[in-house]
Amino acid sequence: MMIYTLSTGDKVHKYDKSIVIQFKDDRKVLSTSPINGGYREDLKTVFNHDENPGAGIACKLKAPTYSEHMYLIAGQLGLNSEEAAGISTAASMENLSIKSESFDEVTVTAIVTGGIEVNGGRVGDPASYYEKNCKVEMIKHGTINIILVIDGNLPPETMTRALVTCTEAKTAALQELMAGSNYSRGIATGSGTDGTIIVCNSKSKIKLTNAGKHSKLGELIGVAVKKAVKEALFLQTGLCAESQHSMLKRVKRFGIDEDKIWNKYEEIYCEYLSEENKEQLAKPEFIHNLHIIDRREDSVILTSLYVHIMDQLDWGLLSSSEAINGANEILNRILEKFNIENSLIKIFKLDYSKDKSVEEVVETIVDRFILIIVQLSGGIKNV
Repeated sequence: MMIYTLSTGDKVHKYDKSIVIQFKDDRKVLSTSPINGGYREDLKTVFNHDENPGAGIACKLKAPTYSEHMYLIAGQLGLNSEEAAGISTAASMENLSIKSESFDEVTVTAIVTGGIEVNGGRVGDPASYYEKNCKVEMIKHGTINIILVIDGNLPPETMTRALVTCTEAKTAALQELMAGSNYSRGIATGSGTDGTIIVCNSKSKIKLTNAGKHSKLGELIGVAVKKAVKEALFLQTGLCAESQHSMLKRVKRFGIDEDKIWNKYEEIYCEYLSEENKEQLAKPEFIHNLHIIDRREDSVILTSLYVHIMDQLDWGLLSSSEAINGANEILNRILEKFNIENSLIKIFKLDYSKDKSVEEVVETIVDRFILIIVQLSGGIKNV
């Protein structure tokens, strides 16, 4: 089914769990495709293919290598494998986002599928695999795939700069959503399997030589890609500003979740509160209280400040003592908001010595936060 006509006149088709763009004339292509990738001027089609076989079923290669696998996919789509470049994902083509931005005679169109719930990561995170002799294991899918079509004639070096700007725009979209890495406590910059295809119009009379942020072309790329990435992530996984307005979402990348908070509550009750004849909450009631706190405006605001202190400690922008002092101020502010005078922190006496490593300081900051949330969710006013 033809779903879109680009400003270049090229048709965008959707079939067999794929998006296929057929070129009506000569096009320049720069891509990360495992088949006919890099810079090419002899391609006739580009495509994005959904590899997902179904919920709970692992993606499997149809050939010994990913490159050979993609050659087979191109053939199954009825394409000439020697004249096509393609990328793959586990995101559904039904959740495709297409966004165009124009200025004067120049139009830029971003065609994006995305999902980072499983595979979102931050550049520099621990690796998932090591390649040797062109052989790697199939890695988890959770991919942001971008096909960027520029209706202008760009030399190879400008297309390469467009790829950089496109990647920066994708990362900016993730940062604005505070999407966390699944492999570290950092904010995600993409997924481990992202793919990008840049296409420009060789026949256009409009010659463009700069795709950096200061150029109008760079602006168009940035706006189109950011919009499309955000919409694709929302359509695929529901990720958006509203879903991220959550205390628990803000601290997820630091290993804090409902179960960890509940387990700490059970531990505290058994060790410190049972002898005081304080009634223990059942888990449903405790989680209900936690969810109410989770979406409170003041909870989200103060938690956002709290996690950013840990970010800046990781980045070397705050010293351990500065991070400790800042975290304490925010915790005190949270206690004030909920009218609690005595906190569980006094019982546990967590060591905050300034000679600890960054990892140890972050761990302690996290533990103190969990104690406060346990106290709020458990309705523990005095200790």
